[in-house]
Amino acid sequence: MDLGIAGKVAVVTGASKGLGFGFALALSHEGCRVVLCARGADALEAAASQLPGETLTVAADVTSPEVPAQLVAAAVERFGACDIVVGNAGGPPMKKALDLTDDDIAAAVNANLTASVRLVREALPHMRSAGWGRICLITSSSIKEPIPGLSLSNLARTGLWAWAKTAAADIAAEGITINLASPGIHATDRMKQLGIGPETRAGDPLDFGRVVAFLCSQPAAFVNGTAVVVDGGALRGLL
Repeated sequence: MDLGIAGKVAVVTGASKGLGFGFALALSHEGCRVVLCARGADALEAAASQLPGETLTVAADVTSPEVPAQLVAAAVERFGACDIVVGNAGGPPMKKALDLTDDDIAAAVNANLTASVRLVREALPHMRSAGWGRICLITSSSIKEPIPGLSLSNLARTGLWAWAKTAAADIAAEGITINLASPGIHATDRMKQLGIGPETRAGDPLDFGRVVAFLCSQPAAFVNGTAVVVDGGALRGLL
């Protein structure tokens, strides 16, 4: 299938490894010019070297309030547009819900909710000028079923889902969509750090990346305000 996004400019955060690298690679394979952001400069350059298309790397921490604006400005300066945004940041540590401090909550919300809102806010004027845009925010299957021990992630990511669902309706008539891609267990360093393993097998980050690429595509023009859970069927609920 031709996804119709060859030549589009995509800003991808948390892009140096794991799921972030998976969707940066998938978008590059579809012909996108990709702006990759992550904190580690060496890992970021190594990731960019594996992409087949044009790239720009920005070594920065997307959770810093000024970085989303810098990323979008860099994309527009280098490639003249900001058509696609994929907001992704590392998840917070494990902690029980009744053990959370105010600082814990503030850090998790900043990283896994506010950073994505900032990124969308900065990209939106350019998408509106073009009359076209795709926004895909990376959350977790926990927006459908809370994961024990990951209370901070459960809190922040469901908040982002509520915000995205609201925002999607506000821009539906402008040729711009906002969707969520919500992974279950995939073969990433994050899962190893948390000591979480699947009962059968883990997902492939590149396969997840292809789902993200579809949500950012032209054929997905009528997919809006949706959270696509990619978890190999692990969730048992019907909603």
